[in-house]
Amino acid sequence: MQECINYKQLGAKNVQCLTCAHYCQIKPDQVGVCGVRQNVGGKLFLLTYGKAAAAHVDPIEKKPLFHFLPGSTVYSFGTVGCNFCCGNCQNHDISQMFGWKGQAKEYAGVEWGYPLSPEEIVEEALAHECPSIAYTYNEPTISLEYMLDTMKLAKQKGLRNVWVSNGFMSPETIELIVPFLDAINIDIKSFEDKFYRQQCGGKVTRVLENCQQLVQRGIWLEVTTLVIPTLSDQLGMLEQIATFIKEKLGTGVPWHVSAFSGCISWKLKDLPDTPTELVERVHQAGKRAGLQYVYAGNVQRPDLESTYCPQCGEVVIERVGYQVTRYDRSGCCANCGCRIAGVFA
Repeated sequence: MQECINYKQLGAKNVQCLTCAHYCQIKPDQVGVCGVRQNVGGKLFLLTYGKAAAAHVDPIEKKPLFHFLPGSTVYSFGTVGCNFCCGNCQNHDISQMFGWKGQAKEYAGVEWGYPLSPEEIVEEALAHECPSIAYTYNEPTISLEYMLDTMKLAKQKGLRNVWVSNGFMSPETIELIVPFLDAINIDIKSFEDKFYRQQCGGKVTRVLENCQQLVQRGIWLEVTTLVIPTLSDQLGMLEQIATFIKEKLGTGVPWHVSAFSGCISWKLKDLPDTPTELVERVHQAGKRAGLQYVYAGNVQRPDLESTYCPQCGEVVIERVGYQVTRYDRSGCCANCGCRIAGVFA
């Protein structure tokens, strides 16, 4: 347990967390909606500091990040809890360990994970020859102090830092992480606030604003949208996301449109899987909107997972699933010399 850095006191006993856009006002002994930031004696503490729920070496493409050090491995770790309550979550065993908006009294004797210090994370990344560390599996924002200390150490050792996020962090948190952040994948789950309210417990406006802010600050951004049947599969709405990316983020920002699988979701097991044909139509819509790099996820279509030169159309990075099978590490098209958007060294 470690005192948080991103909060303010409200009177003698209550505190307000400034870490994510919920801005929770927390009474003594209670926790925020994330379940891991607790008011103890009028001070806010992070319960997950130095406690990992999962840690693995992954291909960077699994995040997914297709234009950031393609073909490399990334040391990935995460904690428990989340500031969203997405019914589609596939990591709900850790993100929703106690449901959502739980009470601190329910957590007596809880094991928050296994010990894994920032120093050990960096050592593991170096030992596995990973050029970067991913803060992933659950929402990294909610364990800000743990993440930030790790990011600082990683930078000192020449490693890159990447986040996989729902994008609902506060502006205050963005200011803290930007000096140490290299890349981020953010979910734009829908373009409708109703979806965010009902399915996630959040608001889309903050997510969109944060995407713009991070791009303006020079952070490499890739966007993911999960196409969920009946909930986020309306082609017109998905075209709005594509237009937003083009007009507000840039045509070179990659868009990953992924198929939903009900059997691994938290609360949406009764919904059908996304038809491959629908993912293909969304992919086509993204290209029609003017996006240079659109990828289909969770479908067996290598041709829709590869990177094509926006100038001549030749394959620049060929992928089969998470495996890169062809790649010119210069980040340029071998046919015409066009430079592909991204971070390649």
